[in-house]
Amino acid sequence: MFTIEHEFDATLITLVDDGEAGQPLQEDVTIAAFAECVTVTQYDTRTDREHVITLSLAQIRDLAAALDLPEGVYRLEKG
Repeated sequence: MFTIEHEFDATLITLVDDGEAGQPLQEDVTIAAFAECVTVTQYDTRTDREHVITLSLAQIRDLAAALDLPEGVYRLEKG
C-alpha cells in the first residue's frame, strides 16, 4: 500500500509494508521529491533513529534506467 500527498515544496510518497501473513513488517518508507533532490526516509526501531538518504535528480534518473537493464556498467547520455 502507498499514499501520495502534494505539499507546497515536495511530493510525498509513503510506502507501507503490508507484507505476507506471519512475516515481520518493516517501517514505512517516505520518499520526498523536491525540485533539486529526492530524499528517502525510514525509521529504525533498533537505533531509535530516522535515516535519510538524499539522491540527486541524476541519481534518480540512473536508478529508473537501471531497473530495466541487465547486469553491467552504464552511463546515460544527456539528451
